Amino acid sequence: MKKISLLLMASGIVLFSSCKKWLDVQPNSQVKESELFKTESGFKEALAGTYTILTEDALYGKELTYGMMGVLSHEWASFPAAYVDDGNYNYTVTATQARIDGIWSSMYKALSNANNILENIEAHSVFSGDNYKIIKGEALALRAFIHFDLLRCFGASYTVNASQPAIPYVTEYTAKQTAQLSVGAVTEKILADLLAAKELLKVDPVFTGRVVSEQNDNGYLMNRQLHLNYYAVEGLLARLYLYMGNYEQARISAQAVVNSGKFSFSTQANLIGGIDLCGAPEHLFALQITNLSQSAVNYLSQEGSGVFSLNQGMLLSYYENTIDYRYLYWFVAGENASANSSYLVKYTETDNDDSYYKNKLSVLKIAEMYYILAECDNNDHVSTLSHLNPVRKARGVEQLTIEPVDFRSYMTAEYRREFIGEGQLFYYYKRLNRSVIPESDKDLVALKAYIFPLPVSEMQAADRASNR
Repeated sequence: MKKISLLLMASGIVLFSSCKKWLDVQPNSQVKESELFKTESGFKEALAGTYTILTEDALYGKELTYGMMGVLSHEWASFPAAYVDDGNYNYTVTATQARIDGIWSSMYKALSNANNILENIEAHSVFSGDNYKIIKGEALALRAFIHFDLLRCFGASYTVNASQPAIPYVTEYTAKQTAQLSVGAVTEKILADLLAAKELLKVDPVFTGRVVSEQNDNGYLMNRQLHLNYYAVEGLLARLYLYMGNYEQARISAQAVVNSGKFSFSTQANLIGGIDLCGAPEHLFALQITNLSQSAVNYLSQEGSGVFSLNQGMLLSYYENTIDYRYLYWFVAGENASANSSYLVKYTETDNDDSYYKNKLSVLKIAEMYYILAECDNNDHVSTLSHLNPVRKARGVEQLTIEPVDFRSYMTAEYRREFIGEGQLFYYYKRLNRSVIPESDKDLVALKAYIFPLPVSEMQAADRASNR
């Protein structure tokens, strides 16, 4: 427990390729924490390693985006046979249970790394410039972000039953058992960590406007969208407050992100040219996954085996307006025997050598902030057009002149269009506690489908209360 695998250190180098000097390694391929945290570069590597865990296939590299989450929300017309039980919410079947257990174990592994950083950061005066505040702020934000998505997987919906037992909120780097907390108690701890992170990250260049180049600390504070930066934390606060039903605070946080002017929509020219299919300038927070384009070939294209795809009928049901840029540029039609299939190309290799557009997977983006603002205003019976139309304009769709007749149906359709392959649709349905969702004949509430069962080993070894 008191060591960090160098595999994570090495893979973390990808995220911080501008850093030229790395710790020497011991012959047994592990670095003791006493050595790791002797230098600022050690803290940077540990932080990079934490982000790298999140890119694994068990997490955002596949299952928490287009894989398991896509199947649970019935985004796909076709998916690998191994996911059939996922789509029927049979969580005790071996393959499905293994995916759920993989999410649990990998997320807590990432939390262990974040907590190790936080436990050591006060004891070492090795930081230059603003790096102490930024590294600590990111580690706190990571801890909150990871627990939040664990809660969205393994906890009851906050507005349904905030007192239901949920998950442990781990704040120590230790092998000791951590007490299981209720949904409400976990939420309060997430909020506290995000607020603390936000305060620390007020020195973040993305917030202050300070220009950073390769000459500044080897460019360490460049590419802030690949880190939980100040505005990513503000966006997470907006997402959390909406999850809690706190519309006033959700509006404040979402508006702060929109008003910052730091995030713009991908242009039609870049979409046509295949330069920016992932929407890089839209990302508040994204993960750069080195094998993302190859995974897109393997799992999201006609060339792959075990592929997630739509058919033409389902694609047209998503995008009623065929001038929608998302319809025109995010999908390609299959050929020959697969002519009726449509394949998502958000994550394919770009036709541009600029690394800014390569291998990026959105975790939090500007469109969600506009949707949160629309939900908040709709809740207060205020016009939503000023929030819905910027996204419509960015997607090449005509502007609305009157409010949607059925706001909830409109938002559901938009979430299906906008977040396909990004893993957010299932959480949207869960927040609303929807019994019936499009493309499924199951009653998700009756099946308790919105709450993953805790791993059997966790129930047995830690004597947890049922979270369902």
